[in-house]
Order: sequence, then structure tokens, then C-alpha cells
Amino acid sequence: MKTLCQFLQTGDWKGEKHVPVIHAPEKIKAGEGFDLKISIGDEIKHPNTLEHYIAWFKVFFHPEGAKFPVQIGSYNFTAHGENGIYDEPVALTHVKLDKSGTFYAVSYCNIHGLWENSKDIVVE
Repeated sequence: MKTLCQFLQTGDWKGEKHVPVIHAPEKIKAGEGFDLKISIGDEIKHPNTLEHYIAWFKVFFHPEGAKFPVQIGSYNFTAHGENGIYDEPVALTHVKLDKSGTFYAVSYCNIHGLWENSKDIVVE
């Protein structure tokens, strides 16, 4: 039986335009809010056309010692040039954490499938 993780691809976002980039500090104080930004194409722009586009991001946080990650957000991008309207694959949310852990971001390209990235954060 196949599992979803078999389809997740990764790479260095500086050289692969499908990998989600996680913009977050490396260290924060417990309970202190910060902006968490997820984007695609920071170094190499990803196409955003009706034929080839990023459809969505999902973002999770796995606190140290927790059994499961918690979903932070799900972001859909649905305008890929219809009537000259484009929504670029960028998501921003404000987050507060009490524990160190790891962010995970997954993106979906309609042609090249699922891509993931992760970033650790230390909470003091």
C-alpha cells in the first residue's frame, strides 16, 4: 500500500521553484507573536497561468514532545489569469508559540505535484 509521504518532493528552495519557503525567526520568546510567511518562487519564479500554477499551501507546526503536528493554516490560490486576475502564492499569518518545534509547509503544483519544506524554531 502506498502512503502520501511517498509523493512528497523536496529540494533547496533557492534552486527549485516548487519548494515552499518558510519565513520565520529562528528564535522567539514564549507567547510572543510573530509573522509567519510562506511563499513560492523567492529565487526562481513559479509560473502562475491557467496551465501551470500553485494551487495551495498547508502549514503545520509540530511542538517538541507532541504526538502530532497542528495545522496552522490552509491557503488556496484560485486566480491564475482569468480576466487578468492573479493571486500569487504567498500566505501570511500571525503566530504565538509556547514550545520549540518544527514548521512544515506543503505546496501543490497542478503539474509537478506535492512539495514540502521544514524549519525549526526555538522558543525561550
